Amino acid sequence: MTASPRGKRPMLVRLTEADLPSVVALEEAQGWPMGGSESSLGASLADPAAAVFGLMERDAPAEQGGLVGYAVAARLPFEAELQALLVDEARRGQGLARELLAAVVDQARDWGSERLLLEVRAGNAAAIALYRRAGFQEDGLRRGYYPPLPGAGHSPETTPPRQGGAADAAREDALLMSLALAAGATGD
Repeated sequence: MTASPRGKRPMLVRLTEADLPSVVALEEAQGWPMGGSESSLGASLADPAAAVFGLMERDAPAEQGGLVGYAVAARLPFEAELQALLVDEARRGQGLARELLAAVVDQARDWGSERLLLEVRAGNAAAIALYRRAGFQEDGLRRGYYPPLPGAGHSPETTPPRQGGAADAAREDALLMSLALAAGATGD
C-alpha cells in the first residue's frame, strides 16, 4: 500500500451538502466535464436515496478541503447505480478508487440492492480494469453516448472503440456493467 504524500492514508467519510464546494473544486481541478453540474451534485448530496463518499486528507487545512476523491451511489427500486467516481490524478495508483468503490458496494448491499450498475467510457481502460477486478460483468454498450473529452487527442493506445457512425465519429461509446449483489442475482 502506498502512503499519501502527507504520510497518512485519506479518511473515508460520508459527504454532505457542506462539502459541495470541495467536490466542485476537485472536478474542476481534474478537468472532469462529465461529473455533473453543481446543482446535480448538490441534489445528490441532499438526496436521502443517494450516498456520496469522499476521501479526505487527515491534516489538510480547512480552507483547502482536503478532498482527494469521491463517489456517488444512487438507490433505485431494486438496484443501485454508481453515478460518479473520481480520484485526484496525483493520487491515482494508491488504491483510493478501489476504496471508494468498496464503500459504494457496501452501501448498495446495505440498501438490499440486487445489483450495482454503472457505465464507463469504453476507452477508460484503468476504470474498466478496476471494475472487472471488483467482479463487474459487461452488460452492453451504448454507441456514441459520451461527447468527446476536451482536448482529447487520442494516441493509438487510448483511441476509444469505433463509434456509431460518421456523425458520431467524435463521440465515445459507454460500456454498461453490473455487479450481482443479492444471492441468486445474475448479470442477465
